[in-house]
Parts: sequence; C-alpha cells; structure tokens
Amino acid sequence: MSLLGVLGRNSGSARAPRSAMPMLDIGLLVAVLALVLFGLLMVYSASIALADGPRYQGYGRFYFVSRHALFIVVGLLGALVVAAVPMRVWHKLTVPLFICTLLLLIVVLVPGLGREVNGARRWLPLGVLNFQPSELMKFAMMLYAADYVVRKQPHLQGFVAGFVRGFLPIALALIVVGVLLLLEPDLGAFIVIGAIAVGILFIGGINLKLFSLMLGGVMSSFLLLIWLSPWRRERLFVYLDPWNPENAYGSAYQLSHSLIALGRGEWFGVGLGASIEKLHYLPEAHTDFIVAVIGEELGLVGLLGLMSVFVFIVLRAFDIARQAMVLERTFEALVAQGVALWIGVQAFINVGVCLGLLPTKGLTLPLVSYGGSGIVMNLAAMAILLRIDHEMRGLMRGRRR
Repeated sequence: MSLLGVLGRNSGSARAPRSAMPMLDIGLLVAVLALVLFGLLMVYSASIALADGPRYQGYGRFYFVSRHALFIVVGLLGALVVAAVPMRVWHKLTVPLFICTLLLLIVVLVPGLGREVNGARRWLPLGVLNFQPSELMKFAMMLYAADYVVRKQPHLQGFVAGFVRGFLPIALALIVVGVLLLLEPDLGAFIVIGAIAVGILFIGGINLKLFSLMLGGVMSSFLLLIWLSPWRRERLFVYLDPWNPENAYGSAYQLSHSLIALGRGEWFGVGLGASIEKLHYLPEAHTDFIVAVIGEELGLVGLLGLMSVFVFIVLRAFDIARQAMVLERTFEALVAQGVALWIGVQAFINVGVCLGLLPTKGLTLPLVSYGGSGIVMNLAAMAILLRIDHEMRGLMRGRRR
C-alpha cells in the first residue's frame, strides 16, 4: 500500500460541523500574509544601506523595497488568478505547462534573449521586470509529478515493468530539466525541483527499489556535479572550516559574516534596523542571507518565531493533502504534498546555509527574501493550496467540484 493511502486512512475525521465550516482557511491565509509583510519589512531593513556602496550607487534607499513591493502586488494578483482556476482545469493544463516551461528554460540560454548576471544566465527580461523560468519550473514540476503519479499508478508498484513505464519517463524528464538548469547554472533550483519530484513519487507509492534507484541516481549526480566543479567543491569544503583565514576572506566570506550576524543577535537581537553586518559586510543580505539579518536584529527568539510559521504552513499543507485523500482526490492530495515539500525543503536549505549547517547555495527564503520570480511563484503555490482546501471544504458541504 502506498504511503499516500496510509496517510489518507489515518487522517483525522474530526472536523467542524458543515454549517460552521468556513470556505477558506483563515489561519493559513493569515500565516502566508504575515510572512509576506514580514519579508517586506526585513527586505527594507536589509537593503536600505546598499545605496551607499559603489555597487548600487544611484539606486536610492528605497529601490529594493519598492521593487519587492511591486513583486508582491504582481504575486498577489497572480495568486488570485491561480486560486480562481478549478483544480480539474489545472489537471488538464499540467503537461502543456510543463512543456512550455521547458521551452522557457531553453530560451533563457539563448544569447541576446536571456539576461546574464555574474556569469549566470537565468533571467528573461520583461521590461522593468525580469522573469526566472526556473521558479516557474518548480510550480510546473509539482503539477507534472502529481499528474504523472495519477496516470502511472498501476505501473509504479512493479520493478521490471515499473522501470520502463513508471520510472524511466519521469527520470528522463528530470534529466532534461537538470541539464537545462545546470547550463544556467542553477544547482539550487534543481535540488528543490528534484526534491519535489522524488518526494511526490515516494508519497504516491513508487516501488521502493525503483525509489532507491532514483534517489541514488539523484544523489550521485549531485555529488558528481560538485566534485567536477572546482568552485562547488571549494564551497563544500570551506563551510566545514569557515574561520580559517584563507576561507574567511575567500569562499566562506558570506558564511563567516552570516555566523557573526547570528552571534551578535544572541537571544533577542540588537533591535530592528540596527544590524551591522548588512552595512556592506554581508553580501546578498536582502536575498539569500536575509535570515542572518533577521537573527542579528531579532535574535534567536525572532528566528524561532519565523520558523514556527513555516512549520505551521508545511503541516497545514500535509493536513490538506490528507483530507483530499480521504475524499479520493489523489491529484489534489499530491499537489498539496508538493507545496509542502517545495516550501519546506527550500526554507530548510536556506536556513541551513545561513546557520552553517549546509554548504552555501543560492536559494532564497520562500515568501520572505527579495526576488521577483521567487515571491510570485511562492504566492502561486500558496494560492493553489488554498484552492485545494476550498474545494475540499466544498465537497464536505456536499457541493460538486
């Protein structure tokens, strides 16, 4: 029996009476909006001093926070559109969306079309905004993997037949996505996308031998990529000894200053806006290392509060998935699980990097860090989760899909 089936059978049946049950998960909505608004505040705090440096001279103190606010508005409008589309329509759009996103990953690599920043070609210029197709691929892969499990469920249990019909197609899709992302390069996005796909397959009941084969292949590929790339290999080793003078002023520079910021914060922080490390000591303080600024200004207590909100969102997503499985909505259940994996894995990696528990990797903190495409697609993921919950509540009230 698949793990998804077990989750469905073991989910709690105690629910509010139908007449008293609201049609929207207010707690989840409040948690998401709280993270978004908190992120806007912290992006302002972490970026306000960047205009004083030579790299961003002339940008203005409110450049990043105003752009982040614009991204949030675009993301909220997009979330309304996503939430308005029924899940049966999303199910039909899964494969076309995946193919279109693959084409965008190819287009971004074409000189003259893709925008290159610091040696990476990850963005498509759209006027005043830049779009990152790898963020859209997280959303597309989540839907595609869920649809794939639903379509291939009979072929996922066996080993020989399952390898050809159940394992090989999704493995080839992951390889194609991985190659395109590594050409940008964007290993961080590939790690999250791989975690989403492999996690959904595991929950969907893939044969354990096939799952072990896929997991082993993915992990081996990651290790091989790290070993064959001198700069990635250097990152892997220097994080083990960030205080070595050669590392602290080299590849571990960001990590060492992140740890200094967290150390300065102690229990309750130095106060909102009073961070020292954001004053041109800690690079990317408003994006990948915003957790360090939060820890410095709000302390361990502030970080624990932030993490508790992420834990609530992830657990709520799993709970929505269990309820969908009880109502025999497998696709919706797997998509909700995919949202939980996406937000949970990316938040874990981002926090782990800032704490020195994981090698440095360019991933933002979902719903909080500065980043246009990231915040837009994070809000889209939350919107589809709220849509699933809304439809499940409607089914429990006796409504049709």
